[in-house]
Amino acid sequence: MLHTLRNLPLAAGPLRSAATPTPRPPRARRGFTLLESALATVIIAVGVLALIDAQTVMSRANNWSTQAATATYLANELRERMRTLPRHDAVTGLIATTGSGGAVTVEGWGPEENEVNAGDYDDIDDFAGRVFGLGGTNAGPIDANSRIITEVDEAGNVLTSEEGVEVAMQGWSQAVTVEKVEPSNFSVVRAVNYSRSATGGTPALAVDQFPLRVTVTVNYMGPLDAEPREMARIVWIVP
Repeated sequence: MLHTLRNLPLAAGPLRSAATPTPRPPRARRGFTLLESALATVIIAVGVLALIDAQTVMSRANNWSTQAATATYLANELRERMRTLPRHDAVTGLIATTGSGGAVTVEGWGPEENEVNAGDYDDIDDFAGRVFGLGGTNAGPIDANSRIITEVDEAGNVLTSEEGVEVAMQGWSQAVTVEKVEPSNFSVVRAVNYSRSATGGTPALAVDQFPLRVTVTVNYMGPLDAEPREMARIVWIVP
């Protein structure tokens, strides 16, 4: 016996399996809080300041290296200028005179009357106490030929004044110290008027027979410096 199938109503919507999960509604996107934004700003600011500080330190180190090289050059130029000179003037020498009170005075130490510029100096003691350059006794700094070393710009052009005169290197000076020392001990300094009589096995030495110790000190004063700074120093003995 055949049964007649009745039309059954279909369920509305798609059929779902029991294992299919129910989708969740998407979460709303959350922005940065005020505290997070402030912390990010602080971190970035600290990083920028660290980079600026590192760049400043590197710039100072580079400037110092350049200045040290310049100072060494200036010291060696003055040493080369004095390298072949005798201790004292070949004509006048050093003349020691004893006064009535027993005091000994010396003539001939330092530049002679007709020696005005560095190019006129013809012996070592002429340079005693001379300062070439900033605040010194002579124009400068000078090179091995007694010529004033000029200031140049970044392109290598020589700077001139409004009158068209070449400008010397700014802020630099070469200071010279000349001292008489003992032949057997260069660390013992003697006065300019000192002489020694023969005693025992020690020979007599006249006032102009002592070795000379020469010291050249190069100083630099930058635009922001309150006072000059020593950048280089060389010392040698003239026997």
